[in-house]
Amino acid sequence: MERTIIFCMLFFFSSTVLAAASHRAVKYRQILLVIEKLEHAVKDKDVEWLHTPENPVEGCVDTALSCFKNGTLQLQPLNSQVNATFTKAIRVFRKYTIRSPGKQCESSCESYKKKPPKEFLTSFAKLIQKLLKNEYSAQQS
Repeated sequence: MERTIIFCMLFFFSSTVLAAASHRAVKYRQILLVIEKLEHAVKDKDVEWLHTPENPVEGCVDTALSCFKNGTLQLQPLNSQVNATFTKAIRVFRKYTIRSPGKQCESSCESYKKKPPKEFLTSFAKLIQKLLKNEYSAQQS
């Protein structure tokens, strides 16, 4: 009887561990939520445009993420009313670490076109959604 209970508990815990989302997927989801908040709190007029990676090739995703991280630190709040929300959001990006790429990417941040902050955030969200989709498909296989 004890062995059966232990086996059932072991089976239950191992299946929940396998079903749990990876740390990276959780982080991507958090970043996606922060981007959505920032889209409404960021100044889009009379500001410097930012280098915006779009559709980076497979080996350049980490470089693109690094460009986005550095770009978000240059964003400005829309007004003083959203400053607290803006500051909290930026803090998430400061803490986010990007794994170092195994090989050097041929394109640098400066090689990408400059776009307004809202378009920059939209492209960032698209990349994070793509990475999140890849993360979930990797977990399924």
